[in-house]
Amino acid sequence: MTVAPRLARRLTRRDLIVYGLLFIGPLAPVGVYGVLDARTSGAVALVYVVATIAMAFTAWSYAEMSRVVPHAGAVFAYATAGIGPLAGFLAGWLAMLDYVLIPSVAYLFSGIALHALVPGVPAWAFTVAAFAGTSVLNFSGVRVAARAGFVVLIVEMIVLGVFLVAGGMALASAGPARPLWSPLGGLGALDASAVANAVSVAVLSYLGFDAIASFAEEHDGDARHVGQAIGWCLAVAGVAFVAQTWMAAVLSPLTPGALAATPSAQGTAFYDVTRSAIGGWLATVLAVVKAVGPMFAAMTGQAAAARLLYGMARDGRLPAALAEVDAARGVPRTALVVTALLTLVVSVWAARRDDGLGLLVSIVDMGALSAFLLLHLSVLGYFVARRRGGVAHVVVPVAGIAVIAWVLVEASTLAQGVALAWLAVGVITWIVRARRA
Repeated sequence: MTVAPRLARRLTRRDLIVYGLLFIGPLAPVGVYGVLDARTSGAVALVYVVATIAMAFTAWSYAEMSRVVPHAGAVFAYATAGIGPLAGFLAGWLAMLDYVLIPSVAYLFSGIALHALVPGVPAWAFTVAAFAGTSVLNFSGVRVAARAGFVVLIVEMIVLGVFLVAGGMALASAGPARPLWSPLGGLGALDASAVANAVSVAVLSYLGFDAIASFAEEHDGDARHVGQAIGWCLAVAGVAFVAQTWMAAVLSPLTPGALAATPSAQGTAFYDVTRSAIGGWLATVLAVVKAVGPMFAAMTGQAAAARLLYGMARDGRLPAALAEVDAARGVPRTALVVTALLTLVVSVWAARRDDGLGLLVSIVDMGALSAFLLLHLSVLGYFVARRRGGVAHVVVPVAGIAVIAWVLVEASTLAQGVALAWLAVGVITWIVRARRA
């Protein structure tokens, strides 16, 4: 009897953390710093403190479910085990909006950033080049991709460190442009509703840490290491986000009011602060790193998406061909091909549209948050309904559900409509497959 190839167990706990941090991006707040600073009257670091705590509920639920259900399908498998087959399918279906499309968003980020640095080359051409290079790494094997990603992550962390050290030197020599406490308390009276609204934007900076759970079957250690890696990833990202936004805020020559009055300046606010307080050389380095980093975030997202399709196909929820594994490299070959093709088509399509980036981001956000909602319900179903857990298995997921529901309500009408339409297609797909079975 021939045994079908399985995913190769070649990832260490460090590799899992690297994958998660690559997907998030240590410099994720750079692009939204100006928006958050303007909305909160300067309390931008507080926003990331609250957002880190809010996302910790989701990280805890992922850790608990990955410990008892170490499955490549991640949230699909968790919802199946905790609630039932239909919920599991819908969780995986909704997660596809995140896992399958977020690589397209990341490649598009790289294409746009590189086009800004080299205007003579169109954004779509840079997008295709970024896709080609990192896709080769994914097909080379999970270990090869993890090593390449580790190098890129180290570079990103070094650049962040240089920014913090150089910023500290600027503070020591010239003093702060704003009070040192203002990034945590704002300038003037703190508006709780404004902070809450900003948190709904900031939590999107953390999307990607959950992808760690997709590599559970390729980890070569204890199943609990997956949850630990998720926790470490969130903690490191949270500290990095708070530190860089605090530094940028106290160095900023522009007041939050001035940023609010000039929306066009919000997108480049972080670079403008760096250029005026530290130097143009570091602003350029930041721009280059922000152009290259998303390529490897996309690589991680593409790999996670393939594992989701593989897990669902292996359990009979998607065509069986998606469950094929390359015997030599131990990767889900067919699922990788499918996700790569989808990523390429969507990336190029979006790169050729003026509203492509905004449209993709709104869809991805809704997919991820909807999947998170079903994750928390899975914890309640698996641990509470079956009397396998304790008080924490009630309190944490309920708090997580409240946070996610609030962010979903704050989302745009377009994003909500797309998510509901995708959910409806998922229900129809389930019914059709059930009747055929």
